[in-house]
Amino acid sequence: MKIRYSDFIDQTFDFPTEEFSIKNNFLEFHGISLINLIKNYGTPLKFTYLPKISENIKKAKKWFRRAITVNQYNNKYTYCYCTKSSHFSFILEEALKNDISIETSYAYDIEIIKNLYKKGKIDQNIEIICNGFKTKKYIQNISELINNGFFNTIPILDNSDELEQLNSSIHSPFKLGIRIASEEEPKFEFYTSRLGIGYKDIIIFYMNKIKNNPKLKLKMLHFFINTGIKDTAYYWNELFKCLHVYAKLKKIEPKLDILNIGGGFPIKTSLTFQYNYEYITNEIIYQIKKFCKEENISEPHIYTEFGSFTVGESSGILYRILSQKRQNDREKWNMIDSSFMTTLPDTWAIRHRFIMMAINRWDDFYERVFLGGLTCDSDDYYNSEQHMNAIYLPCFRKEKPLYIGFFNTGAYQDTISGYGGVHHCLIPQPIHVLINQDPKNNLIHRVFRKSQNPHEILKILGY
Repeated sequence: MKIRYSDFIDQTFDFPTEEFSIKNNFLEFHGISLINLIKNYGTPLKFTYLPKISENIKKAKKWFRRAITVNQYNNKYTYCYCTKSSHFSFILEEALKNDISIETSYAYDIEIIKNLYKKGKIDQNIEIICNGFKTKKYIQNISELINNGFFNTIPILDNSDELEQLNSSIHSPFKLGIRIASEEEPKFEFYTSRLGIGYKDIIIFYMNKIKNNPKLKLKMLHFFINTGIKDTAYYWNELFKCLHVYAKLKKIEPKLDILNIGGGFPIKTSLTFQYNYEYITNEIIYQIKKFCKEENISEPHIYTEFGSFTVGESSGILYRILSQKRQNDREKWNMIDSSFMTTLPDTWAIRHRFIMMAINRWDDFYERVFLGGLTCDSDDYYNSEQHMNAIYLPCFRKEKPLYIGFFNTGAYQDTISGYGGVHHCLIPQPIHVLINQDPKNNLIHRVFRKSQNPHEILKILGY
């Protein structure tokens, strides 16, 4: 009878995978010995494997390049990184090794651009797509960039009022984009996205405010679906509505030549994850080309703004099971040495699921458990995986420590939890280790930030 944890994984998943393998009864992630990380740095421990960022960017570029070739598409593709997914310097610097553009969403993003320029990580030719609602400070920072020579900066209008402010503060002719306010899926509480300008208003807005202003160069139409890029009737319907607007604009503004389809490539949240990236990429290029041919217009330059896809699969967090509490005859609570609300806020905020596995003791018997965090909040728990309504781990034993890992946690979790700040019940921020490769593909570890100490937390609170 196969009742060991390794048997459970083998029977449930197609294992090992391209990311995960077992060596000497310990889990490895991209060849990284996780148990050695734990021995060197302890737990809880957050790590980021930087080569995965470049790997995913190269994959997406390859898929679009292939689709463009296969469909004889008469334009090109640009990969843009969405900074709000992770603003860390090491993320941006790794992503920028791959000839990409940058998308911003708030005024402080522009300060990051200035810092990267001072460090010599970018030059003034870098392309910057400025999305989001434009506050006065955001308008000011965008204008300073363009006025100081960053002429490939393209502010995307989120509403009509932004145009007058930009026009008055930018001294030279500048490029411009318009974001379409897409309609949301029926399950949403509202019908139309709060971001962008409505389908029916764009042409009128262009004719009244942009067409006769020689200072403005409308270059980009921006389109984004909140639920991501999926092979559904809803996605294709919204894309075609966007294309109809693009065609109408293109016929009256020949300089318009960029269609930005936003982000939305998913990442793996389970070992059973399936998504045909090549198919969906090819279908997007095929449908856009077909539409443009029918409308007798040239194909647009395609942009994407992948954030989670860029960074999500590069990170993980490791915990130790401190103890097991049995509250009744059925429920076993394994208590981790941190808090989900502190380190993985999406697990309680939107019930998001990540890949989770044991790091050690793969040859032991397994049991069904619930995972509890250290805070006194009833929402600080994790009780199911993406593929099933349960969690199974090696049986808890006081004399044999059990370590677990959550993977593909690199997008949004740090900023949502307030990296380096004050957390619920004052649970400290864990140590953060960066992992890279040298020219000979040897792994290099570097501590980016040590775990928070009481003095840091009390100082923030004014003590």
